[in-house]
Amino acid sequence: MTGTLVLVATPIGNLGDLAPRAVEELAGAALICCEDTRRTGRLLAHAGVQGARLRRVDDHTEARAATEVIELLAGGARVALVSDAGTPGVSDPGARLVDAVLEAGHNVSVVPGPVAAVAALVASGLPTDRFVFEGFLPRKGRERGARLSAIAAEPRTTVLYESPNRIGATLTALAEVCGGERRAVVAREITKLHEEFVRGSLVELAAWAASTPKGEIVLVVEGAAPAPEATDDDVVAALRIELDGGSSRRDAADSVASMLGVGRRRVYELALGIPGAVTPPS
Repeated sequence: MTGTLVLVATPIGNLGDLAPRAVEELAGAALICCEDTRRTGRLLAHAGVQGARLRRVDDHTEARAATEVIELLAGGARVALVSDAGTPGVSDPGARLVDAVLEAGHNVSVVPGPVAAVAALVASGLPTDRFVFEGFLPRKGRERGARLSAIAAEPRTTVLYESPNRIGATLTALAEVCGGERRAVVAREITKLHEEFVRGSLVELAAWAASTPKGEIVLVVEGAAPAPEATDDDVVAALRIELDGGSSRRDAADSVASMLGVGRRRVYELALGIPGAVTPPS
């Protein structure tokens, strides 16, 4: 028999966001895997779900829990997976369990619902047609620097999670690598009583965060502006460097066109106007 693991999205703040189908799946599950049994227990009490069997599944227990879950699924059961808030597997445990269940040949389904990253993005006022989710940044070291540099160069809107204690330092670091005028939005306590969206430049937001805001935080950062198109003077300057190094007009045009991202025909026509360059026989 083949069972089903159901990923059930839960509210990120307002309990009114719990979907009716989520309640049905939680009530009918043979087992509910959750990060914190007490927190999930309160959610179940709010939903009127009684007698549920809970299993703690966090970063430390996810691999071990997979064995028990797969045994239940082998008997045709439905097992629910929830996180403390939002959709399981998005910067929360779940991805390894899903992988193990699929590897064992069982089904995975989902009850979609709240995701803090998407909620912050659509309310930010920044472009939503293309975006990238970075989750939590490393706290320090070379990997953190590499991720910050990647965000600085990223043309798509970037969404990050950050803790209240580190949001000020992260905004300051982003202002340094992205430029202080890059637009950003701090979304705080989404769907809760003190929901707040603070919009401004990275420098302005870093100053705002100096007072250490409280609550759950999502940071949305504007993408990098496209690089300005190379002018004819830029192309000619690059060609002269290639030609002075001994390249033929044709080879110099190929190199410069690739380097500056401009059309080869345009580059070669400019190369023909530079005296003294070698034109290979056709």
